[in-house]
Amino acid sequence: MSVPLSLLTVLAEVPDPRSRHGRRHPLSAILSLTVVAMLSGAKSYEAIAQFGRDKGFALAHALGFTRGKTPTKSTFSVLFRMLDVQAFEQALSRWIASRLPEGPEKAIALDGKTARGSRDGDVPGQHLVAAYCGQAQAVLAQLRVDAKTNEHKAALQFLGILPVRGNIISGDALFCQRDVCATIIAAGGDYVFTVKDNQPALVMDIGAGFAYQEQTRQLAAAFSP
Repeated sequence: MSVPLSLLTVLAEVPDPRSRHGRRHPLSAILSLTVVAMLSGAKSYEAIAQFGRDKGFALAHALGFTRGKTPTKSTFSVLFRMLDVQAFEQALSRWIASRLPEGPEKAIALDGKTARGSRDGDVPGQHLVAAYCGQAQAVLAQLRVDAKTNEHKAALQFLGILPVRGNIISGDALFCQRDVCATIIAAGGDYVFTVKDNQPALVMDIGAGFAYQEQTRQLAAAFSP
């Protein structure tokens, strides 16, 4: 049985992009406050800052703030322009994955979406691929990709960090690729992917497989006593 990781511990591994001069708050404390505030419904820098002020000294102390105060909106704004977002997301993924419920196999769904409001004129929107576990009610990992056609490459990256063994990976037809399926099986998992008519040979093979099963069932029924 794995031991759940501490949020503060995993966030302490995120590189601090700030200069050593003028650091008023520990990075792990700022990131922890951000996570806790967003889990509580905060959706902006102002809301995160207000959440910290409302909770007061007790929360500030628990999260590791050394001055008894939490940051202002401007601190969050400046920090997140500099922060290694990928390192931050990977730390959160490790934290969530360590807290997945024990027991029967779990379903992990892969899906790609373009972030709402991210398109700017002729500049395409930011396309994200996420791995979501319903039992944990959480996104286990998320990657930004250049285009929708690269979702299957993102899936291969996910399979290197997701808990695949004993679990079922699902997704739409974009993920129904030979290398993705082979990687899941090699890692001890199973998969359920949609198949469309743009993969005619695979569609025919699946149809033949179901037809063979039906014929076998009918023959067994015909010769059974």
